[in-house]
Amino acid sequence: MTPSLAERLAAEIAQTGPMTVAQYMAACLHDPHGGYYATRPALGATGDFITAPLISQMFGELIGVWAASCWRLMGEPKRVILVELGPGDGTLMSDLLRAARVADGFLDAAEVWLVETSAPLAAIQAERLGKAVRWVRTLDEVPDGAPLIVVANELLDCLPSRQYVRTAAGWAEQVVGLDAEGRLGFGLIPAAVDLPDARDGAVLEHSALQEALGAALGARLAADGGAALLIDYGRDKPGFGDTLQALRRHEKVDPLACPGEADLTVHADFPAVMAAAAAAGAASAMLSQAQFLARMGVGERAEALVRARPEKAAVIGRQLHRLLGGDQMGELFKACCLHSPDWTPPAFEDA
Repeated sequence: MTPSLAERLAAEIAQTGPMTVAQYMAACLHDPHGGYYATRPALGATGDFITAPLISQMFGELIGVWAASCWRLMGEPKRVILVELGPGDGTLMSDLLRAARVADGFLDAAEVWLVETSAPLAAIQAERLGKAVRWVRTLDEVPDGAPLIVVANELLDCLPSRQYVRTAAGWAEQVVGLDAEGRLGFGLIPAAVDLPDARDGAVLEHSALQEALGAALGARLAADGGAALLIDYGRDKPGFGDTLQALRRHEKVDPLACPGEADLTVHADFPAVMAAAAAAGAASAMLSQAQFLARMGVGERAEALVRARPEKAAVIGRQLHRLLGGDQMGELFKACCLHSPDWTPPAFEDA
């Protein structure tokens, strides 16, 4: 019988010692034989979690309007590289492309690239989007030499993070090891990095991969021009807190309980991403999701949908509240824009 991912992780820890939280997240999400995204991603109401594009078509449509408006502000280049990072089931890109048709010439200029590491999700995307798009596994594989328009919704939160805990003796790193019964458990080891002072019990998270993505996007945008829109839940200023969570069937579960069977996430560290992009030569700005969608006309779009389908008014109202509400996604989710420093994308003019 093939060992489960939990059994294989326990065996690895028994042999080589505890693993960092980042290493544990990477295995749970991407192990080729048991990782969540590699084998069993489940999005939507009947899956493990739901994202904004699945809540309402308005979300993807307004990002389509944003992308087309970026193209116009860049002078309508004859070639533009349109990229989605972590495209989920393809709904966002489908809605984006439909809405972007209002900009004459944009779809003719756009080369559509999806950066996807999950084979099951890539198959779903292909079924929805057809042959008009191309797939790669990393941003580095996307061709250069033309302006970029990049979108990513709930991607940063899936990039693994290390965790450090302030103790009476100083900073320690939280790791995943084995308890007395041989089960996965959290523990602490001395931290090998210099960290800022904090109260005892404080947790500091650091994601090298989030920073690396910010740096890579910043370098591409500084070299070729364009803009990237990163929407996710996370912090808008540096801070402390344990944000590691696992979601299974829309419920929070113990992150160690079922490796590979639940989606593991941490909050996006937008200040670190923006700083890395700035160091690479890009500019940046940030709004709440509610501010971004409002500035892009979500209220007017909702009214138009209600006029077209009056019987759907209550449903559209609930969708709008889910996207904008301060007690829903509106404030916790941020819209971060990285861009070449010679212009400012729509909605972010005074951010």
